[in-house]
Amino acid sequence: MNTNKKILLIIPAYNEEESIAQTIESVQNFREKYYDEYTLNYIVVNDGSKDKTSEIVRSLEVGLIDLKTNLGLTGGFMAGMKYAKRKGYDYAIQFDADGQHIPEFIPGMIDVGEMGTNVVIGSRFVTQKRPTSLRMLGNIMISIAIKMTTGKNIQDPTSGMRLFDKKAIEFYTNNPNMTPEPETISYFIKKKFVVKEVQVEMQDRTAGESYLNLSRSIQYMVRVVISILIFQPFRK
Repeated sequence: MNTNKKILLIIPAYNEEESIAQTIESVQNFREKYYDEYTLNYIVVNDGSKDKTSEIVRSLEVGLIDLKTNLGLTGGFMAGMKYAKRKGYDYAIQFDADGQHIPEFIPGMIDVGEMGTNVVIGSRFVTQKRPTSLRMLGNIMISIAIKMTTGKNIQDPTSGMRLFDKKAIEFYTNNPNMTPEPETISYFIKKKFVVKEVQVEMQDRTAGESYLNLSRSIQYMVRVVISILIFQPFRK
């Protein structure tokens, strides 16, 4: 891939002191490998962490948006997207701080973006079969809800590895109700943005525990499905 486009990795982090250094190291190693091919920068959005996340990021001399209060993923990611817009980035990529996302799949996402795609989802299930499990049921139900309301199949709507082009960044930051959640993917599709998936792999968290245990996963699924099926039709 050869492009002079400017790309920003937005890494929201809340209480990720055990994994943030390893995540930054993996991104830095990737950046050095592809340094001559495109301009890739990255910034950590510390979402009011109560642990040493902020101190660790500062010690590594990495770009940091240090929010003093916890705004949640929605507020933290919006801060990163506004930064991307203000600095004129061509692409912004949502990238987890917990080590699940693998930087080596970024070039494939950019390639798809360069084909005129506005939003690229790093999907686990383009060429790989989606496993059958109670936890994966939410993913399936959200896919069905998106299909019912937009006509488009999205195999991995809960993936948090997403690329947004300049047009999508502009739209996202100009709409205060946007969230880094599946209903926003559905909304982009309804607004005639080009949304595609590209196969990626993900790994287990390097440390800590996910906020989404089984009960919270069920609550999350129900909320998202209701949002897509009931509330989104009334959204302008």
